[in-house]
Amino acid sequence: MKALLLPLLALGVVAAFTLAADPASSPPLKVLMVTGGCCHDYENQKMILAEGLSARANVEFTVVHEEGPEGKKDKMHKISIYEKEDWAKGYDVVLHNECFGGVTDVEFVNRIAKAHHDGVPAVMLHCSTHSYRAAQTDEWRKCLGQTSMSHEKNRDLLVKNVAPEHPVMKGFPNEWLDKKDELYKNDKLWENFVPLAKAFGEDTQKDHFLVWVNSYGKSKVFGTTMGHNNETMSAPVFLDLVARGLLWSCGKLNDDGKPVAGYESKQK
Repeated sequence: MKALLLPLLALGVVAAFTLAADPASSPPLKVLMVTGGCCHDYENQKMILAEGLSARANVEFTVVHEEGPEGKKDKMHKISIYEKEDWAKGYDVVLHNECFGGVTDVEFVNRIAKAHHDGVPAVMLHCSTHSYRAAQTDEWRKCLGQTSMSHEKNRDLLVKNVAPEHPVMKGFPNEWLDKKDELYKNDKLWENFVPLAKAFGEDTQKDHFLVWVNSYGKSKVFGTTMGHNNETMSAPVFLDLVARGLLWSCGKLNDDGKPVAGYESKQK
């Protein structure tokens, strides 16, 4: 895989990750990865995701990585690409892996959600579920499929597959260990939320769903709250899961859980 750095975007960097593909095959899915913010190693995670997903699907990444003026402490930074009305134009899917929970600008948050409502599929990872939670609008939460305002302490999570016949989950273990991660609490599940996996909450003494799919307007959404640490992000089971979710959201996943012909990885 080759990485090409493009001009700086505000306080972040745009990078394009392109795979060599057979010209006669299907064109790669154009994925916009938006990342940055509080509390996580986004510098390394963007590479882990780009490389890991490219090894599993025919995709081409453009990465927008921004931090606020206060760096990792800044939870209120507004990623500059979202200031454009057509910020998602030209992409087949957007992968959100960001953590800006303090943003309160309702118009800004609604503009992010609108791109998905109008038909651009979404993949929501970890703290994207807590991003924009301070804003007095439910559109981002409806896009996610759930409302969550807090998470449990960092600990090992026993993940249980609750939808083994769903294309995203087909062939996955009935349960697996997600080491040193955070369980996000489901405060509200919106009407189009479909659970795929769960883990038990020690604080609440009940299960919380940590993998799901959702429909929002014209788009399909895949989400997981797993992924706090690089160890989880690098795990084959996690990357397999996200690759499947991404393909599913774009209508490129067969019922047997395998990519539609032409959307397998083209890496040599």
